[in-house]
Amino acid sequence: MRGYQVYSHSERPKVVDLPLPEPSKGQFRMKICACGLNFADLLMQRGTYQDTPELPFVAGMEVAGVVDAIGPDTSGLNIGDRVAVFGGQGGLAEYGCFETDRAVGLPDSMSFEEAAAFQIAYGTSHVALDYRARLQPGETLLVLGAAGGVGLTAVEIGKLMGAKVIACARGAEKLSVAKAAGADHLIDAKTEDIRDVVRSLGGADVVYDPVGGEQWDAAFRASNPDARLLPIGFASGDVPKIPANHMLVKNLTVIGVYWGGYLKYKPSVVTDSLKTLFDWYEAGKLKPHVSHTLPLEDVAEGMELLRSRKSTGKVVIVP
Repeated sequence: MRGYQVYSHSERPKVVDLPLPEPSKGQFRMKICACGLNFADLLMQRGTYQDTPELPFVAGMEVAGVVDAIGPDTSGLNIGDRVAVFGGQGGLAEYGCFETDRAVGLPDSMSFEEAAAFQIAYGTSHVALDYRARLQPGETLLVLGAAGGVGLTAVEIGKLMGAKVIACARGAEKLSVAKAAGADHLIDAKTEDIRDVVRSLGGADVVYDPVGGEQWDAAFRASNPDARLLPIGFASGDVPKIPANHMLVKNLTVIGVYWGGYLKYKPSVVTDSLKTLFDWYEAGKLKPHVSHTLPLEDVAEGMELLRSRKSTGKVVIVP
């Protein structure tokens, strides 16, 4: 089979021929039909992600496809089942072996491309806004990076939860995508002052930030007393600095969110969230946005789209 193998953190990965893997006890093998790209994939290639696998490894965190083989003494799945998995690695290949207890059955109406774009982006936003920040109807939610993979889902979910959503992104094209997802107000990070605009709209009660850097600083200052701030990631490359004195004065709460971490010590948070999200999808309340679909040979192009922030929603690789 072919796979996108990372051999070194200082060299570009390659699509190479690899042995077909065999599932062990508790695992199944998937014929991979789609793999969603995430900013964490870029960090893994550099060796800077908190869960970077040992070298060498096949990149690709979330996949969707068909059950192709089942390991010995393993139950719960059948050959031919349509499933999605957050495996953490191994997704950018034609086949992969994954833990059976991580498999999620797909609704008949959901395509493999949508499924590969679904779990991490929607899961992160739902756990962040519902379980962690306890977003309430009528509150104001500020979403930075609002046209990106996770930011766009935060706009959708925030609106579903009854919030007033302020979407911040760079340029009219990206802002139009956020508007279509339900944003009530738009801020162009290229030309507008985030702090001033948010304050003019009454301030933010919850901040969802996958960007970091200067945008975090502006959002921090535009937060209302008792606001909750969610650092989701640092696409700007600049990890935010949190002024504790300002937190004290305004009674602010900064809440870390690492969706994948719950799979290790409290998986019910993820499984309960995904059940809600799939129910919303089947009810037509969520519409995954995939801006680019590329073949396995073009993974490097897909990664560059993420790095340069030229994509909206998700980039999906179809082996």
